[in-house]
Amino acid sequence: MAGNEWINGYLEAILDSGAAAIDENKAISSVNLRERSHFNPTKYFVEEVVTGVDETDLHRTWIKVVATRNTRERSSRLENMCWRIWHLTRKKKQLELEDIQRLAKRRWEREQGRKDVTEDMSEDLSEGEKGDVLGEAVSLDSPRKKFQRNFSNLEVWSEKNKEKKLYVVLISLHGLVRGDNMELGRDSDTGGQIKYVVELAKALAKMPGVYRVDLFTRQISSPEVDWSYGEPTEMLNTGPEDGDGADLGESCGAYIIRIPFGPRDKYLRKELLWPHLQEFVDGALAHILNMSKVLGEQIGGGHPVWPYVIHGHYADAGDSAALLSGALNVPMVLTGHSLGRNKLEQLLKQGRQSKEDINSTYKIMRRIEAEELSLDAAELVITSTKQEIDEQWGLYDGFDVKLEKVLRARARRGVNCHGRYMPRMAVIPPGMDFSNVIAQEDTAEVDGELVALTNGDGASPKALPPIWSEVMRFLTNPHKPMILALSRPDPKKNITTLVKAFGECRPLRELANLTLIMGNRDDIDEMSGGNASVLTTVLKLIDKYDLYGQVAFPKHHKQVDVPEIYRLAAKTKGVFINPAFIEPFGLTLIEAAAQGLPIVATKNGGPVDIHRALNNGLLIDPHDQQSIASALLKLVSEKNLWHECRKNGWKNIHLFSWPEHCRTYLTRVAACRMRHPHWQTDTPTDEFDPQESFNDSLKDVQDMSLRLSVDGEKTSLTESLDMAAVGDDRQLQDQVQRVLSRMKRQEPGAPDSEVDRKPTDNSPSKYPMLRRRRRLIVIALDCYDSRGNPEKKMIQIVQELFKAIKLDPQIARLTGFAISTAMPISELMEFLKSGNVKVNDFDALICSSGSEVYYPGTYSEEDGKICPDPDYASHIEYRWGSDGLRKTIWKLMNTSEGGEAKSIHSPIEEDVKSNNSHCISFLIKDLSRAKKVDNMRQKLRMRGLRCHVMYCRNSTRMQVIPLLASRSQALRYLFVRWRLNVANMFVILGETGDTDYEELIGGTHKTLVMKGVTEKGSEELLRTAGSYLRDDMIPGESPFLAHLNGDARAEGIANTLRQLSKAGM
Repeated sequence: MAGNEWINGYLEAILDSGAAAIDENKAISSVNLRERSHFNPTKYFVEEVVTGVDETDLHRTWIKVVATRNTRERSSRLENMCWRIWHLTRKKKQLELEDIQRLAKRRWEREQGRKDVTEDMSEDLSEGEKGDVLGEAVSLDSPRKKFQRNFSNLEVWSEKNKEKKLYVVLISLHGLVRGDNMELGRDSDTGGQIKYVVELAKALAKMPGVYRVDLFTRQISSPEVDWSYGEPTEMLNTGPEDGDGADLGESCGAYIIRIPFGPRDKYLRKELLWPHLQEFVDGALAHILNMSKVLGEQIGGGHPVWPYVIHGHYADAGDSAALLSGALNVPMVLTGHSLGRNKLEQLLKQGRQSKEDINSTYKIMRRIEAEELSLDAAELVITSTKQEIDEQWGLYDGFDVKLEKVLRARARRGVNCHGRYMPRMAVIPPGMDFSNVIAQEDTAEVDGELVALTNGDGASPKALPPIWSEVMRFLTNPHKPMILALSRPDPKKNITTLVKAFGECRPLRELANLTLIMGNRDDIDEMSGGNASVLTTVLKLIDKYDLYGQVAFPKHHKQVDVPEIYRLAAKTKGVFINPAFIEPFGLTLIEAAAQGLPIVATKNGGPVDIHRALNNGLLIDPHDQQSIASALLKLVSEKNLWHECRKNGWKNIHLFSWPEHCRTYLTRVAACRMRHPHWQTDTPTDEFDPQESFNDSLKDVQDMSLRLSVDGEKTSLTESLDMAAVGDDRQLQDQVQRVLSRMKRQEPGAPDSEVDRKPTDNSPSKYPMLRRRRRLIVIALDCYDSRGNPEKKMIQIVQELFKAIKLDPQIARLTGFAISTAMPISELMEFLKSGNVKVNDFDALICSSGSEVYYPGTYSEEDGKICPDPDYASHIEYRWGSDGLRKTIWKLMNTSEGGEAKSIHSPIEEDVKSNNSHCISFLIKDLSRAKKVDNMRQKLRMRGLRCHVMYCRNSTRMQVIPLLASRSQALRYLFVRWRLNVANMFVILGETGDTDYEELIGGTHKTLVMKGVTEKGSEELLRTAGSYLRDDMIPGESPFLAHLNGDARAEGIANTLRQLSKAGM
């Protein structure tokens, strides 16, 4: 190596850069390479640099270098490798600096938010109370009181809740979900979360008071996966096993409900599901509404049975659960499982990828925004460990440990929180099924089974688990205690350090064997880069330390084999180890303890809580190889300690059982603020005049067989009616007769007045026409001039749409119209009047960006003034804090990013005439100083304020409405309230619009984009640089989306709508 002068230069450059990946002591001692004749380039470049930054591509390059025999080519490749290492180190240093700056800015923003909250909430307190609040905030860091909850006032869920008959909804969208033969480990999306949610659904259905549990996931009809994932419904169990049969209905139990969304014939990884989530929400909403009606007939006395809670698992399901919770007005619970901000922090620390690269690969910013929205909407967040609360959820804008405790204390004292909320966090460890676990002391049978398996005495082998022989074929002496590790071959799982610790500790090697269960594999070359690299390194280490006959690493195992693998390790008086760098929970530790295995586990993450509960092993520093070896040697050599840990595990394992988990879960959910729709959705038929609408009366009997005579005589209509189809229902027969009488009275040449029939007087109806519609045309065109005034071309399109629908009289009878706009009701009515469009031509008016819903001809005052739907107002009230929002937004908009006040001229002015009880509107006077929507959301979340901020009307207004109110959510409300399916709605949009434009595109409704109508919208104010992208929100291609020129006439519009109506069939 003496001739390679360039090595000195590049090595010195690396050292000068201060790379964190290189061990400082070794690096300094290696600067003068010529004086170090024993310098080993393989060890330095590969182990110290490449392994330090987990750069698998460099490892492959080194393999090629070693295999190169030509000296010049070898030198050239090695030089190239040094260049790559140097650039990688520079990039890592740059990213670390950016990370430090970003975290510093975030800390400042968090402190600024706390300061603002303290100032606002102190205004309505006495001096003594102010001191109490500030004292609370200061004392929150006390380690003795850290996250200690007092649950003495909570009533523990018990058998006396048996009569409740609850409906629980769980959501887990990605991966492959089924009840039996789960393909765990097939890919990164089908892992522990899948097993957890399926077992949770089964366990909840067996709890007293729970009638039905629906686990929602994605329906996949693809040749890539098994046909079972395409089945719409799968029963998991029928409810309580010891329940009284008389109490069980036909819908009782736990079910997997698969909702189709996204491409029907493709299995998509979770990063590609984001644009299709709104389609799932609409499909799930339809199922829940149908099921609530069915359950109402079975157990609700004819009243709908709404979900008791909607529980989202992971970010994608949390996003969906938030929207469903808002549409149904029922409580939401969230379990994060794995969190996006934590993953982003870890990836940035590795220094291999920039934030942009990470976002491109993992859609991490869309995931983080989904988690933030979930925090906004959730009543309760369930975590596995306290560490998850402190170190992971604490990274989010929407959760502040200090502020949460202050708000909770104020709420307890009945003090106004000014509309600020923080979700409650509850630590509930995952449950496990211990029904097949039998705690037994050691007997002579143990050695007998192993001897029989190896057939050491010439006897016939006993019928023992096949996986035992699969493991033991690797081992020279299978009777030695087995050190067992079970995980994916992921670099984060730290398997290579375990193998090094075992290989370099001679006493441990002499005393024990090592078994590595590293997922399933056929060919290492076909595995992902990280997994393949770990496996390759493990095999090399086995060869390096000559561990043949002492290490087992089977290629395949089934899920049903896992308990038997634990049992084999326990029978040899072995130990289970989880050496991961960070372990969010550590379910395998509980599985091992249930089978009588003591544990050695990482001290980072969930294992700390598990060890505290079970007290059945030792904790280690995963970075300390000697610590790992010492802990393993201590447990396998000290038999008294081994037996003590084994007994402690069995004694305390009930704390992690499914009944215990579900009991705690239901106790915490019951403490949430329960809410659900209070109106009666099914209006009695006697509320309607059967003569009011010929077509609507006919629709009530549409399922009957009306066979008409072919002789053309009108009298044959009555004669040919098959009354058998009506049955013995005299009321229904009378209604049919009235319909037919109306048909006979109509003159052959009379115009069809029902085509465009609308109430023309101001006499209010009790129920809007919407409940009789089968289709709804929703006009949501955001056509405004530079001053934010609506443009006349919107009127022209409205008139063409009316004409298009009237071209087919039968469709016209079924179709209603709605208009959805950012304008307040007064301005909208004035605009329609200016275009000679009657307000009563619309069945619904969605005004002020979705904060109000009106029904012309319904909910009118005595003077004829139209009133908003009062049920919708109460529906969107959740977490609406108008008193705190108005002041905070004014302050934020008049403050620079550095925290200093801006010029004396404010960039906004309150738009009083556009305000209502659920909408705060501002005029934008200086667009250049307006903050982006995601920037405003972040700052409001840090202050505990939950709302929906949007810019509208050609960026001339900013409107703030309740969290789960929007124009898209208003459509779902119409579905829930009046049973007009979202899938039968047609939304008319321009090519751009307000900042809620993207929300109006996704879903099962049909979307018609009118090209050239909206020249400029407000979308440029939606996102800051580095945020999630438009493609993460709406699908690139969809059968529910069509485009049409804005100057199209009625015939063209009608044809396009006809084509759209066939989508999804």
